[in-house]
Amino acid sequence: MLALRPAAERGATDLGWLDSRHTFSFGEYHDRRHRGFRALRVINDDRVSAGAGFGRHPHRDMEIFSYVLVGKLAHEDSLGTGATVGVGEVQKMSAGTGILHSEFNPSPTEPTRFLQVWILPERTGLPPSYEQRAFSDADKRGRLKLIGSQDGRDGSIAFHQDVAIYASILGEGRAVEHGVAAGRGAWLQVARGAVVLNGTRLDEGDGAAIEDETQLTIRGATESEFLLFDLA
Repeated sequence: MLALRPAAERGATDLGWLDSRHTFSFGEYHDRRHRGFRALRVINDDRVSAGAGFGRHPHRDMEIFSYVLVGKLAHEDSLGTGATVGVGEVQKMSAGTGILHSEFNPSPTEPTRFLQVWILPERTGLPPSYEQRAFSDADKRGRLKLIGSQDGRDGSIAFHQDVAIYASILGEGRAVEHGVAAGRGAWLQVARGAVVLNGTRLDEGDGAAIEDETQLTIRGATESEFLLFDLA
C-alpha cells in the first residue's frame, strides 16, 4: 500500500530568507494526520537565501541529518565542529543529551537548498556526536547508494536507529528495485525530478509512505534524485 504525500499539501514556513516545506508537523505547522512515519519525524525541504541561516539553537535526543542539493551549508556546534557541507554531502548529528548548533548559507550571492531529516534514536541519553561524508553523483547514479545505516556498513553514516537510508539519481527510464522485509516499512522522498514508484508517479517534493509492499520498483520519469528510507 502506498500513501502519497503531495508536495503541494505540505506545511510551509516563509521567513523571507527561508522558504521551507514540511512533510510532517514541524514548528508552528501542526497536522494530526502527518506527524511522522515510523521513526521518521521531520523531512524539511529548506531553501536559504545568500548569507542567511539558522542561529545557534539546541537539540536533544534526535538523529538529524542534512542532504545538500544546491549550494553549501556551513555548520558550527557546541562540540567544536566547524564544517561546510556541499552538494551531495551528508552531515549527521546525534543530538543525544544535548547539542547547540547553527547552520547558514556561507555564499554572499548564491542560494542553498537542502533536505533536513530527523529520526528518533533507538534510546535517549546518548552522547552527542557529529559525522560528515560525501557521496558523489557517480556513487548514486543508476543505483540505490546506502548513505545511512544502523551499523555504518558499506561506508555509510552510522545512525542510532534500525534504518537504512538510500540515495539515488536516475535518468529517464532507468529503474532500481528494493526488497522490503516483512514487518518493515519504507518512505520515498523525491528531491528533484519525477519517479514512478510501483506504477504511481511522484513529482519533485512528493513523498510516499509504503506499507505491506515486499518489492519496490522505482523508475525515473525524468532525470531525478530521491531518498529512500527502509524503517523498522
